[in-house]
Amino acid sequence: MKSVFKRILQASIFLTIAMASATMSSNGHSNRVIYDLQCEYLINPIGLDAGSPRFTWKIADKSNGAKQSAYRILVGKDSLAVAKGSGEIWDSGKLVKDVNLESYGGKALEPFTKYFWKVLVWDKDGKEYRTKKAASFEMGMMDINNWKGSWIADTKDINLKPAPYFRKLVSVPKKIASARAYIAVGGLYELYINGKKIGNHRLDPVYTRFDKRNVYVTYDVTAQLKKGSNAIGVLLGNGWYNHQSLAVWNFDKAPWRNRPAFCLNLRITYEDGSTAIIASDQDWKTSLSPVILNSIYTAEHYDARLEQPGWNTVDFDDRQWKDVIIRKAPSANIVAQAMHPIRNVREIPAKSINKINDTTWVFDIGQNIAGVSEIEVNGENGTVIRLKHGERLHKDGRVDLSNIDVYYKPVDNQDPFQTDIFILKGRGKEQFMPRFNYKGFQYVEVTSNKPISLDKNSLKAHFMHSDVPVKGTLNSSSPLINKVWKATNNSYLSNLFGYPTDCPQREKNGWTGDGHFAIETALFNFDGITVYEKWIADHRDEQQQNGVLPDIIPTGGWGYGTANGTDWTSTIAIIPWNIYMFYGDNSLLKKTYPNIKKYVDYVESISPAGLTTFGRGDWVPVKSKSSLELTSSIYFYVDALILAKTAQMLNKSADFEYYTALAEKIKTAINKKYLNVETGIYATGTQTELSVPLQWGIVPEQLISKVAARLAERVEADGMHIDVGVLGAKAILNALSENGHPEIAYKLAAQDTYPSWGWWIANGATTLYENWDINAERDISFNHMMFGEIGAWLYKALGGIRPDERQPGFKHFFVEPHVVAALDHFETSFQSPYGEIYSAWKKKGDQVHFSIVVPPNATATFKHNKLRKELGAGGHKLVVSIKNTSI
Repeated sequence: MKSVFKRILQASIFLTIAMASATMSSNGHSNRVIYDLQCEYLINPIGLDAGSPRFTWKIADKSNGAKQSAYRILVGKDSLAVAKGSGEIWDSGKLVKDVNLESYGGKALEPFTKYFWKVLVWDKDGKEYRTKKAASFEMGMMDINNWKGSWIADTKDINLKPAPYFRKLVSVPKKIASARAYIAVGGLYELYINGKKIGNHRLDPVYTRFDKRNVYVTYDVTAQLKKGSNAIGVLLGNGWYNHQSLAVWNFDKAPWRNRPAFCLNLRITYEDGSTAIIASDQDWKTSLSPVILNSIYTAEHYDARLEQPGWNTVDFDDRQWKDVIIRKAPSANIVAQAMHPIRNVREIPAKSINKINDTTWVFDIGQNIAGVSEIEVNGENGTVIRLKHGERLHKDGRVDLSNIDVYYKPVDNQDPFQTDIFILKGRGKEQFMPRFNYKGFQYVEVTSNKPISLDKNSLKAHFMHSDVPVKGTLNSSSPLINKVWKATNNSYLSNLFGYPTDCPQREKNGWTGDGHFAIETALFNFDGITVYEKWIADHRDEQQQNGVLPDIIPTGGWGYGTANGTDWTSTIAIIPWNIYMFYGDNSLLKKTYPNIKKYVDYVESISPAGLTTFGRGDWVPVKSKSSLELTSSIYFYVDALILAKTAQMLNKSADFEYYTALAEKIKTAINKKYLNVETGIYATGTQTELSVPLQWGIVPEQLISKVAARLAERVEADGMHIDVGVLGAKAILNALSENGHPEIAYKLAAQDTYPSWGWWIANGATTLYENWDINAERDISFNHMMFGEIGAWLYKALGGIRPDERQPGFKHFFVEPHVVAALDHFETSFQSPYGEIYSAWKKKGDQVHFSIVVPPNATATFKHNKLRKELGAGGHKLVVSIKNTSI
């Protein structure tokens, strides 16, 4: 047997040498158990509006070939009954299916009602998996007509700077069984009961087009309420609703702009079964708070001398407070915020402190983040402390804002950019952390107008972002590659605040292009479906009747210009398609189908020949300029093709035929005008002009290798460095590695001299930048995501993990790792809807050892050059001779 094995290796024949247990697929759970039960992609959510919520689950089964043969979902109001196998609200019956996504199909769900659910699952041999206790979900308002009470505010003055307090005493006469607070806000809020802040969300509710759609948040406040008298307090902030700072994006002129307001319903269920609703009304009282200025765009100012201790407690004397005013709701569409919220996710201590002089200190937190700083300080009454946040330093060591304040248009010096102001009351140690703002920064310059004493422990930072669960991990033998991956994720999270943004400092805008350039990186690394479903709803809100979308979403009106074309606003098609690929869930595609169609129809109406110049082009290239018509037309093709595929999926045969023909028409027009068949060159042959057609399937099959060869030659002629902007950065690594040139792709990815991702890292970057040139005169934010496709490429090319369009959601997937000369080992894991996928390889002598884990209920196809093997669920160890690798 050993001699046979040796001969096979010597003959360089691909061989499976072991079938190992799926060490990473069970996620730490014991074998043969159902785990990770989620409803609407959340664990035990409350306050849902979805009438047919979606259920998902995973199987922990280490046996080879583990597969689900059937399942049965039970839903009921009694947790014990559901746990014992009774679903009085819905019993799906035993469904002979091997998928793990199902929508509720029982009796109409009731508002404010808690339901319990479990799933029974059978394996391929008909044996039942063990289930843990029942999971739960709870419905919220479900209908705007279920709201009680009024929207209230303190004034109509949109220019009044201080944030308002609100309070009311409520009586609870009986013992409480449960209590829920439902709060909808125009602006931002903090909710308090009996002096305690409710929840740990930040910047709630998430930003929407406020005059089209508002969201409400639900809290379980059973533990905070008590029998007898209770005090309810609310502090409101401006957010994007009342944008008082001035910038080029004209948010101060947004059609929805108004003084912040809220509507609160406190729903109490007593132990005797009766219920009561306490709602916001004219009986509430209001006063101005110590938050004397708050701007989501600039900063926050706080005067501790104006504090009213106990303002949100029962014993506070509010006789000097004013009456509230009643307001109309900002929109007639108030829906649940069913998504992972923004939080202070990670606390980061200061790495160093530099005392500039007796009144100036500069703190370095060691990495670039989005979030806030928190300071603790002693000082005299009236001491004014300014905390300026920036990404880089002047030569004298002070914070330099010149790369990020370029779009800020102040009318005076009362609202400095990214600079918090904290005025002390002078009573011992005092703390300050902004409530209604966030910034992009690595350095904090603290200045004081009176003597204070600070040390390194006086200030810390909080990394703030939508708290999406981590899905992917990665490690390699290259420290540079590891740092690039980490920097990519830092930039992604720094730009996730209920919608993806371009940067967390100078704009905070939801640029559509930045969003779809990074979508695969996002979904390989984080569980972002709830954020993207919300953001595509923003797209639907912003779309004009003729189909046009702005290139920043949400928007107060800016962005419906002449350049908001296909290369940017293809988000409307590309993001729902990728959600379908990664989750196997077509509900977002189905819901957005009319909008994709309307958009494609508009582009066709202005581009009857199939070519279009509607777009921005290859933004921020190194030096070369690429054809706008070529790249915009390619994205037009992508949109039409996604529309055609979706039409086929939804059984819209006429649309399928029409848009398939349209996609072919666009493709033909592109190749007729821009492809030189003899040379294999598109347009003038820039890296972008060659890579974008390869990436998106424009190149005729028989010419792919020729065009890819021209791209490789172009890169070599450019000194093995990139010469691309955002469109080329999305395409070039994939175009090379997927078409026979993985070594060149890796050399670009791992390059550490200008221009490259590694050049940023070599110069101290902990995030991705906006410009390849660190010393450029414009477009020089140090925390941008638009060049972030490299994060996905690492999974797809080096890890080899790619979804299969025919069986999306990684029901079946491909593992096609590229083994490159400069790496000794590479490993990555990805938490798919079916469980953890693991792909790793390591060189050992003249062999490469591959380790693959396929999660239960899924299959994979392993490819390496001409070698191919079908893999079932379980762990697989595979060996190949170095001769058969790409190196």
